[in-house]
Amino acid sequence: MRSRRGVLKAAVVGAGAVAAAGVGPGAARADERRCAAPVFVLVHGAGGNSYGWAPVLAELGLRGHKAIAVDLPGHGRGAYFPVSYQSPQDPEALRSEPSPLGKVTLDDFAEHVVGVVRRASRLGAVVLVGQSMGGVTLNAVANRVPELISHLVYASAYCATTGHASAARLMATPEASTSALFRMARVETPPELGVNRANWRSGDPAFFAAAKEALAADRPDAEVRALLATLEPDESAAIATADCRGIPEKWGRVPRTFLRFTWDRAIPLALQDLMIREADAATPGNRFRVRSLAAPHVGPRDAAVWADELELAAGACR
Repeated sequence: MRSRRGVLKAAVVGAGAVAAAGVGPGAARADERRCAAPVFVLVHGAGGNSYGWAPVLAELGLRGHKAIAVDLPGHGRGAYFPVSYQSPQDPEALRSEPSPLGKVTLDDFAEHVVGVVRRASRLGAVVLVGQSMGGVTLNAVANRVPELISHLVYASAYCATTGHASAARLMATPEASTSALFRMARVETPPELGVNRANWRSGDPAFFAAAKEALAADRPDAEVRALLATLEPDESAAIATADCRGIPEKWGRVPRTFLRFTWDRAIPLALQDLMIREADAATPGNRFRVRSLAAPHVGPRDAAVWADELELAAGACR
C-alpha cells in the first residue's frame, strides 16, 4: 500500500455540459470571441516555470501568433531556492528549511492566471494550455471565467471532475499505480512546511534514472540533465490536494482538447484515459477532443509538433 503522503508527493510533478441554451447578446459575443485570432496562454506544471515553454513560444511567434507563458506565484522570477539546495548541499537542512511556497494556494494560482486571461482576452480568443499539474489551474480558472476562454488544452494534465476531486486523489487510483513518480525519491519534509520538495541537483544515479524514466525517457542523458537544471525544488503541497473539480455549468461550457501522451510514465495512459472518461461523463454534450502523441511526460521534443496541435485546438470552432 502506498502511504497517503507518498501519493501526495507523487502527484506533484517537477516537471485540460454545454451551457443552458441561450442566444442573447452575451452568448453571441462569447461565440465571436471563440472564433477570433487566438492568443495562447501557457501554464507550466509543478516545479516548472515559463522557461519550459520557451521553444513553443518561439515556434508560435514565428508562425505569427500571440503567445504568453505564465510564471505561477512562487515560480520563475519569484521562485525560492533553499540555501541548503545550493552547492555544496546540506541534505539535513534541506529536509527542514522553510519555504514561502508553503503559504501558496490554488486560489493564488487561479487569481494570477485569471488576471492574465483578462488582459489576453482583449487581444483575441484565449486558448488556455496546461501541462501536468498545470491542469489543476486550468480547471480553477475555467470555473471562474469560462466566458473569457475560447479553448482549454490539457497536455497530459490533471483534469479532475466528479469522480476524483484532486490531483492527489487521481494519483491514488489503480490507473495511476504504475506511475514512475512513485519510484522517484523525494526530500522528506515535515507536513507543517507545506511544500513538496525535490532535489533535482541530486548526484545519486538512482534518482537521475528514476527522474529520466518519469519525465523524459526518450531523451539522451545530457538533455535530461539540462531539463532537471531548469526545474525548481519546491511546490506548494496545497496544490495537489486542492479540490479542483471542473464545474459542468462553468468549466464544462468551454470546448477542450486532451493531448494524450502515449509514452508518459508519470501520468500513465490509463490515468489519462480515466480523466478523459470522467470529464466526458460530466459534460456529455461537450466532450474532449482527444489527440494521441508519441511523447513522454514533458511532451513532444519538436516544438513544431506542439504548435501544430495548439493551432488545431485554436481552429476547432472554424
